[in-house]
Amino acid sequence: MAGQRSKRRTRKRRRTGSAPRAVPAQRREHGSEREVRAGAQAPSQQPRRTSRIDPRGERPPSPFGGIPVSEVAIFAGFVAFLIGYFDHREAALIGGIILCSLGVIEVTSREHFAGFRSHTILLAAIPTVAVEFLLVQVLPSSWPRETALIGDVIVYSLLFFPLRNRFLRARQARVARPPRA
Repeated sequence: MAGQRSKRRTRKRRRTGSAPRAVPAQRREHGSEREVRAGAQAPSQQPRRTSRIDPRGERPPSPFGGIPVSEVAIFAGFVAFLIGYFDHREAALIGGIILCSLGVIEVTSREHFAGFRSHTILLAAIPTVAVEFLLVQVLPSSWPRETALIGDVIVYSLLFFPLRNRFLRARQARVARPPRA
């Protein structure tokens, strides 16, 4: 094995006759000093984050109350999609895609417009796909299919930037005054 280096580190040598460099020592706080700085609360009484995974807090509440309608719609749509795909049932396939899409759109739009998590790309892409489908169906077959790409770029860019700005405003409002528990 040519070129293998040793893992041993070398130290810089000090010039002879020079004094060692002064390094400030770190001061350790005692428990009473920490309590004074923390507002006289013991460490066990200090508020803790609600979630270790997500420091932004809880997801925005569902408009359906405690009933997980969107999650059930996503699951039911996925099951219908699988049934339609493997049994070659076109109605179940299309119904599953629509039902799953509605559940995903509800969850992503709720999180996006509340400033919880950005779903700008997905929310701008969904209408773009619909426009692509319509343009391919409407355009004459003599036109090249790449012509629909121009419409896609226009729709996507008209949606992306306003959606991104709306999320940033909602995020700023969420961070400036976080929701009370």
